[in-house]
Amino acid sequence: MNEFIKKAEGLGIKIPRITADKINNAVKPVLRKMEKAGIRIDVAVFKKLENALSNDLEILTKKIHKLAGHDFNISSPSQMAVVLFEELKLQTEGLKKSQSGFSTAANELKKIEDKHKIIPLILEYREISKLISTYLKPLPLLVDENSRLHTTYGLETSTGRINSNEPNLQNIPIRGKYGEKIRGAFVAEKGMKLISADYSQIELRVVACLAQDETMIRSFKNGEDIHAQTAAEIFGIKMNEVTPDQRRKAKAVNFGIVYGQTPYGLSQALSIPIDEAALYIKNYFSIHTGIAKYVNSMIDLGHEQGYVETLFGTRRHLPNLKSHIRFMVEADERIAINTPVQGTAAEILKLAMVELDKVLSTQYTVRSDRKPQLLLTVHDELVVEAPVKQAKEVAELVQETMENVVTLCVPIEVNISMGNNWAEAK
Repeated sequence: MNEFIKKAEGLGIKIPRITADKINNAVKPVLRKMEKAGIRIDVAVFKKLENALSNDLEILTKKIHKLAGHDFNISSPSQMAVVLFEELKLQTEGLKKSQSGFSTAANELKKIEDKHKIIPLILEYREISKLISTYLKPLPLLVDENSRLHTTYGLETSTGRINSNEPNLQNIPIRGKYGEKIRGAFVAEKGMKLISADYSQIELRVVACLAQDETMIRSFKNGEDIHAQTAAEIFGIKMNEVTPDQRRKAKAVNFGIVYGQTPYGLSQALSIPIDEAALYIKNYFSIHTGIAKYVNSMIDLGHEQGYVETLFGTRRHLPNLKSHIRFMVEADERIAINTPVQGTAAEILKLAMVELDKVLSTQYTVRSDRKPQLLLTVHDELVVEAPVKQAKEVAELVQETMENVVTLCVPIEVNISMGNNWAEAK
């Protein structure tokens, strides 16, 4: 354990004297309590949304069939391919192709979204269909007698992150008109509030410290918009000149670097030429020299010892680095870059959950159905339910606990909001 403490302190990080295994053992009873608590959903709202979106599907179906010139099964990839590429003769350049023909997957259709009016309608149809079949229909059938929904949490052995199953509540849509409506149906009990506490860019803050990247560290310490700052850097402009589209691209670069993204991967994510994506990455590394060194050092370390570790000692073995198949080697090299970042961030969240559960249990001893408690964990977010009269106090306690469970070389920030439902609290 001393080697991890020593390594952290050398990076300006102060972490508790605890190993990853002990963190996982400590968080398991917290997860069991969260599973038992569940979260209330408004079944009537779910049914209302299902009816409304089913009506939207009918309207979309008619519009799609009209543009196609005839009826066909919109859910059939093969029939869809015939309509788009044989009958409407849409361009196929840049689209993935298999033995059965050109792909009609959503990420492929987005590449030609502006080539015909039918494409945006198909994408919306698929989104609505998925919402109905994945959330609106099944979730109300899974509630208990108190209309509370209970998931099952597990710990991923490779990344150390917490997953949610049966049902998966970590994939509930966030953005867009549909995502907001569905989250609005996850509600607080009467007399209670939901509190959302979300780590702000925790993985970027971790990588800034692991890489000792002076530029990124300075940006976080100055409280700058890290994505706008990156956009200004890679496009060679002032921050006040950054457009929303440039910021979006810079955000993809920031997070893509953490995941070892290649120019090809970035080009696919942003729907831009590979040489343009390569230029973004080149400009990024020319400024963020610490990140560039970190990326290369993690790849070298992975090849040298066959594994990489988080700051708390979670070890990820990389057997494919010895493969003779290049894409398998490259996949494990990306894992080598990302594991210390993603894994350490996940361990920070789990530490915060353990500490928060302890604090809430000791400071609030009222009836269990009126006691502040953790309900959900979704990636870097925690959702807490608290009595209305104590909600503000609990929110401050949650924020303080999460921001101080470890000390990084840059400030840790937690975004706090609350409301009567998950949408309001997000």
